[in-house]
Amino acid sequence: MTYHPKSDFIAVMMERGYLSDCTDYQGLDEALMTPGQSAYIGFDATATSLHVGSLIQIMMLRWFQKTGHKPITLMGGGTTKVGDPSFRADERPLLTDAQIDDNIAGIKKVFDAYIDYDSGTGNAAMMLNNAEWLDDLNYLTFLRDIGRHFSVNRMLSFESVKSRLDREQSLSFLEFNYMILQAYDFLELNRRYGCVLQMGGSDQWGNIVNGIDLTRRVLDHEIYGLTSPLLTTSDGKKMGKSQNGAIWLNGDLLSPYEFWQFWRNTTDADVGRFLKLYTELPVDECNRLGALEGSEVNAAKVILANEVTTLLHGAEAAAAAEATAREVFEKGGIGDDLPTLALSAADVGDGISIVQLIVKSGLAKSGKDAKRLIAENGAKIDDQPLTDAGLMIDAAALASPIKLSAGKKRHALVQLNG
Repeated sequence: MTYHPKSDFIAVMMERGYLSDCTDYQGLDEALMTPGQSAYIGFDATATSLHVGSLIQIMMLRWFQKTGHKPITLMGGGTTKVGDPSFRADERPLLTDAQIDDNIAGIKKVFDAYIDYDSGTGNAAMMLNNAEWLDDLNYLTFLRDIGRHFSVNRMLSFESVKSRLDREQSLSFLEFNYMILQAYDFLELNRRYGCVLQMGGSDQWGNIVNGIDLTRRVLDHEIYGLTSPLLTTSDGKKMGKSQNGAIWLNGDLLSPYEFWQFWRNTTDADVGRFLKLYTELPVDECNRLGALEGSEVNAAKVILANEVTTLLHGAEAAAAAEATAREVFEKGGIGDDLPTLALSAADVGDGISIVQLIVKSGLAKSGKDAKRLIAENGAKIDDQPLTDAGLMIDAAALASPIKLSAGKKRHALVQLNG
C-alpha cells in the first residue's frame, strides 16, 4: 500500500520493514502525533528466556519509546497458565505458578537492555503482569460481562483455530479460552492505563482484533492493532532457530560469543534486512551494507553482529566476541571467549570418548550426529582433521585445553577444571 505517515513511529515501522498489517493506518498515525501514547506487547512465560524470534517485537517497543511514547511489556503470568494455541499442533505443557514466576524473572533481564523503565522524560516504560487481573476473575461474572461479546462461530473461523481443527488435532476448552483472555488484557490495559495500541507478530492478528472489538463494545474506545511479519531467513528457516536449537537472549543460556556468531553467520541475502530490523544504523547505511557482495559482505556481517550484540550484551561483550572470532577463524588460535566445556577428573576417569566430548560441548545433538560429523570429515581437533570416532581422550591429553570444531564456523574448548 502507498501511505505517507505523519508520526515518527509509523514512519520507522514502514521504512525499516517492521510493518505487516494495521487495523487503521491513518487513525493510528493521527493518534501517535500526540506524544506519550501507550502500546503493549504480551510475552507468555513459557521458558526462562525469550529467543531471537521475539527480538523484532522487543525492537518495536524500543522504537516506540525512542519516538516519544510509553511502551508496556506485559508478562503473561495469567495467560501462560492457559497456553496460546495459535498455529500449534498440540497443547502446551501446563506450568506451575512457581515455574511461571521463575520464567518471568528470567525474561525480565532482557528488557532492561532495550527499554528504559526509569526515564525522566515522562515516557518511562511499564512492566505489568496480566495475572494481576486474570487470577482473581469470577468465572460466572466474567462469562456474563465478557463472554457474551464473543461469537463461537467467529472464533472457530480464525486461522489459528481453524488450522488445528482442519487437521483433526484436539483443541482443549482451556486453550479455546486463550483468545478471550488476551482480548480482555487489551480491555484492561485501555481501562487502567489508556493503552491505545497492541502490537505483535502476524500470527496474533486474530487475537488483537478480538481485543479491539471487545474494548469498543465494552468501553466504546477507539484503539488499534499493528503486526510485524513472521520472519524467516532467506533460505526459509524460522528466525530464532539454529543447528543447535533456540538462539536464547539470556546470556546464561547462550553466551555473548555464540549470540555474536549467530549474526555473523547471517546469509548474504539477509544482511540488509536484518540491519534495518535489529540495529539502529541509518536506513541508508543498512541498504549500503546490504548491497555489498563477495568478500566485502563479510565486513557488513561483522557490523551486524557487533551492533546487535552491543544492544543486548554491551559493547565490551561485542568487542570480545569479535576478537575471539578473529583469533579462531583468521589465526587458527584459541579465543578467550570461546564456549568452554569444563570437565572434572572424575568426568574423564580413565578416558572419555571424542564422540561424547563433541556432544557435551554442544557441537552435535547426539552420538549418532557426532559420528556422522566425523565420518563426513566435518570434525577437527586442535585444527587437525578428526577421523577416528573411537578416539579416547584421557586426563593427560587435557593438561592444556583442546579445541573441537564442527565445520568451519562452530568451535568449543574442552578443559579440565583446576
